[in-house]
Amino acid sequence: MRLAAILLFPLLISACTVTTTQTAPPSTPAPQQEAPQKREAPQQITQADARRLARNFTSVVRRIEPVAERECRARTPQQDCDFKIVVDDRPNQPPNAYQTVDNTGRPILAMTVALIADARNTDELAFVLGHEAAHHIAEHLGRQRQNATAGALVFGSLAQITGGGSSAVETATRIGATVGARSYSKEFELEADALGTVIAHKAGYDPVRGAEFFNRIPDPGNRFLGTHPPNADRIKTVRRVAATLK
Repeated sequence: MRLAAILLFPLLISACTVTTTQTAPPSTPAPQQEAPQKREAPQQITQADARRLARNFTSVVRRIEPVAERECRARTPQQDCDFKIVVDDRPNQPPNAYQTVDNTGRPILAMTVALIADARNTDELAFVLGHEAAHHIAEHLGRQRQNATAGALVFGSLAQITGGGSSAVETATRIGATVGARSYSKEFELEADALGTVIAHKAGYDPVRGAEFFNRIPDPGNRFLGTHPPNADRIKTVRRVAATLK
């Protein structure tokens, strides 16, 4: 149980972000995104705006969900492909989207109210949902857990070999889990961008236009153990894949 708790830690802090429904958070803790990727939510939304945003989101869900489920069943039929798309309406949440699973293993795609309000068009909403669905299809959560486990075991073993006490071993295990979980996170994001492009395109949206939000968010750069690749790399990936779909 101690190791499980340590391994959970990096999975909670190394989220998928696109700053990139739900009336309550999913039962499985949702990954949270890194602060540099987040922006402040719009301060006021009129009733007319709210109705328009609700229509936009609903229309995108209706078109993206069946396409994402077909892609999931075609690529990974062993998985649960019954997506549940929800709105994370917890107060004061910044523009954010994430993929997780509930305690039955059903995949959940969540988007905060602030991100829905921040999107400039339905192409952006569609690309974000396609991106999050792609994380599930590519089994990124499971692969991240495996990487975290491997990192924790390696670092913990090294601490033991070098004569570290229980506290040192626990610290090393925690660090190893974080390093392991983040080892391929940038690759995972680019994989999700690529497949998200396919999903958005098949649903009738323009993924290149949808990925323009990368021009509006802080660039994470190419930091060591950062969880997200440079925005330019993400835009390049979307354009490259979209060019093959025309």
